[in-house]
This record gives sequence, structure tokens and C-alpha cells, in this order.
Amino acid sequence: MSAVLVLNGPNLNLLGRREPSIYGRSTLADIETMCVAEGERLGLAVACRQSNDEAELVSWVQEVPGRFAGLVLNAGAYSHTSIALLDAARLLSEPLIEVHLSNIYQRETFRQRSYVSSAATGVLCGFGASGYIMALQAMAAILADADSG
Repeated sequence: MSAVLVLNGPNLNLLGRREPSIYGRSTLADIETMCVAEGERLGLAVACRQSNDEAELVSWVQEVPGRFAGLVLNAGAYSHTSIALLDAARLLSEPLIEVHLSNIYQRETFRQRSYVSSAATGVLCGFGASGYIMALQAMAAILADADSG
């Protein structure tokens, strides 16, 4: 069973309370439960982590090689500001799928640019909590293709 890390950045611990009209009513605990269940269905061992600390997120991205087959990352506001996360992501040979709950292209101009996207295998935005499920499904397909090729 392949292991996949799901990382969430700043303020995502406040999901369900923080601007539900934008981010939805699902809590981070709800999303983590959905991810673990979907991972089991797909044959993936899913580990979930969240931090408001950029340095901690960078350290966790650096843990991916050798420990995880892939990374699902919602870096929150750090998507739009963190060269450090981009640099860590660029070092990965494992697939990285970036997730945003909202459609960043319908938001403020500063949110329409994600540094992380340039290092990502793929990007999902605007699907709410379902985006994580889609990301895990895509990850399973990518890993299956890599195993068969």
C-alpha cells in the first residue's frame, strides 16, 4: 500500500468556521476523515497534517522522499507567498497535487498566482472538500501508471 501525505497550511484548522461561503462548512477533521476513507478505498495509506507554520510545512515536504509515494498539498495563503515551499516542492520526484478549496481565479488578484503550482503535477481548485478526494483519485492513477510503466 502506497503512503500519501496530505498537508494543509495556515488557517485551514479553522475550516467550517472561517468564511464558510468561500471555504465551505466541512471542518478539517471532516476532510481528514474523508481522505483516510478514500485512501483506504483506493489502496493508499493517507497521513494528514496541518500547520500554520511555514517552516514546519517546508520540513514536512522535505520528509516526502523515501517515506511517501506522493503529496497532496493545500498550502493555503502560503501558496501565494512562499518561495521556500516552492523550493522544497521542486526537490520532489514524487507526484505533488495542489488543492485549493475555492476557485483562486475568481478571487482577489493576489490569490490568482500560486508559486506551488509550478512544481505541482496537477492542480485542483474550486471543488471545495471534494477536491481532496479528486486529488487522491488522481494520485492513485498516477501511482498506478508509474507502477505499470
